[in-house]
Amino acid sequence: MDGVLVDSTPAVARVWAVWAGKYGFDADAVVKMAHGRPSITTIRELLPDGDHDAENREVERQEIEDIEGVVAMPGAVEILRALPEDRWTVVTSATKALAEVRLRAAGLPLPKIFVTSDDVTRGKPDPEPYRKGAEILGVASSDCVVVEDAPAGIRAGKAAGARVIALRATAEDSELAAAGADWIVDDMSKLSLESPVNGNALILSMQK
Repeated sequence: MDGVLVDSTPAVARVWAVWAGKYGFDADAVVKMAHGRPSITTIRELLPDGDHDAENREVERQEIEDIEGVVAMPGAVEILRALPEDRWTVVTSATKALAEVRLRAAGLPLPKIFVTSDDVTRGKPDPEPYRKGAEILGVASSDCVVVEDAPAGIRAGKAAGARVIALRATAEDSELAAAGADWIVDDMSKLSLESPVNGNALILSMQK
């Protein structure tokens, strides 16, 4: 979601910078660490002896309240409108409450069912989130295409057996390639949906 469908970078940076400052951590390093993973994972790593649930609730509260500058990523609206609603879903490290707030703030449609950090026991880069996403769609994960911008998410998609398109949003090409991306493009505007084949398969074309 974030960095793929929704540009929430300024809001994420603001919230995590405040949190990092509270504990004397380097803000830029914390923001980079937090991207693409459940918030509580970052909190556990940086505050091993802290009250993880309480800290996570506070970070989530601030993220839900801060939607200034949250907009749709280039091409996100167009590609989601082109896809049949039963052929795509969102697999995000955000909570359901935060995911809904950001998708609505960006003016994007919500999938009927999606996978959030509330729905998994092991977040990205573990394959569990994307396996659950494929299950929701009723297909094998090997028949799915994952669109990601974070190395942790790319690794999760590849570990689930999917092919992965990486977007140049938050990481360098070298990081995206090292994580296993099959293709690297600028953003969703480089993707287009062609006519279904035999009423079943969907063809994604892309420009580098």
